[in-house]
Amino acid sequence: MLELERTHRNANRAVMLVLCLVGAAAMAQSGGPYEIVWSTIDGGGGVSSGGEYIVTGTIGQAEGGRSAGGGYEVLGGFWPGGPMCTVEFGHYARFAEYWLSSGCDADNEWCGGADLDQMGDVDGVDLGLFVEEWLYWCPYDWPLK
Repeated sequence: MLELERTHRNANRAVMLVLCLVGAAAMAQSGGPYEIVWSTIDGGGGVSSGGEYIVTGTIGQAEGGRSAGGGYEVLGGFWPGGPMCTVEFGHYARFAEYWLSSGCDADNEWCGGADLDQMGDVDGVDLGLFVEEWLYWCPYDWPLK
């Protein structure tokens, strides 16, 4: 009986040791927060103008991302065309207002722009076209602006 109790105690110790080692290995793997640094060196020397506005590019200027103020907006990187926007929830809300509508045509602006394939109704095909643009820059002729 004493021998059985000693064997049982040794087995418990072995299990506890394995659990501690596994726990220590797991903690060693976590290490801390990871960080991915994104860097670009942007080019684009030259002048772009239209009307009374002029934008001058410089080599080595940091990526600006999106800058907006008042009624003006500038996007860094490759310009998607104007007006500048990102396909997001507000556009989806407009799209959802017309979900499963029919009778879409030029007179009702293709159901407020939701009939993206202009086939007369707002259906799964239009939803697929919408999803392809989700969180990207609005296409030049994006009808849900």
